[in-house]
Amino acid sequence: MSVNYSAIRALTFDVFGTVVDWRGSIIRESRKFGASRGLRLDWAAFADAWRAGYRPAMDRVRRGEMPWLHIDRLHRMILDEVLARFGATGVAEDDREQLNQVWHRLRPWPDAVRGLRRLKQKFIIATLSNGNVSLLTDMAKHSALPWDCILSAELFHHYKPDPETYLGAAALLGARPEQTMMVAAHEDDLKAARAVGLRTAFVRRPREHGRASGYDLPHDSSFDVIADDFVDLAEKMGA
Repeated sequence: MSVNYSAIRALTFDVFGTVVDWRGSIIRESRKFGASRGLRLDWAAFADAWRAGYRPAMDRVRRGEMPWLHIDRLHRMILDEVLARFGATGVAEDDREQLNQVWHRLRPWPDAVRGLRRLKQKFIIATLSNGNVSLLTDMAKHSALPWDCILSAELFHHYKPDPETYLGAAALLGARPEQTMMVAAHEDDLKAARAVGLRTAFVRRPREHGRASGYDLPHDSSFDVIADDFVDLAEKMGA
């Protein structure tokens, strides 16, 4: 089905993996942290383990096993577990807090800022991330990400892919669901957004997990737009 892009008012973006290279950034910063404190770990495996704890932790909140926690607090909880698993039990409290802040300084993919600036000329562009507001604000400041608005699951006390996040974001931006397009590199995110009436754009990030998996099409080819990167997305949407 063709999309009337002039009917789209706002683009909302997944951030971790879609806008920023979380894995490369975490490896780089953790390695630097470890070198300054004499910690010798497999930092790539460490980054993967830290990220792998993210969804199970959110699911514990959803099941009512833990109260609502924003992502900084979940990341810190997971960090403590991962440090213990890797045998790094002697890391001081202040150092743990400092290490946890690396998520505030994730670097964008090379095309991200350029593509966002183009898209911003035609659409409202906003984050729609499970990251908390302070994390996303620091990240934008650190990497010059040109958002019009920073929206977070924290505002709704629901993590993606709960419907409340997508519908809440559209409402806050003064847009109907069909006037809002979710942009992500993750099919589950887009399917959840589409289920509540948002338009969808899939952006390929073949190196998100550190492997050059190629530019394979997503399993679901019915998203409204499929783009190689943000510059390609801007081209396809006439921005």
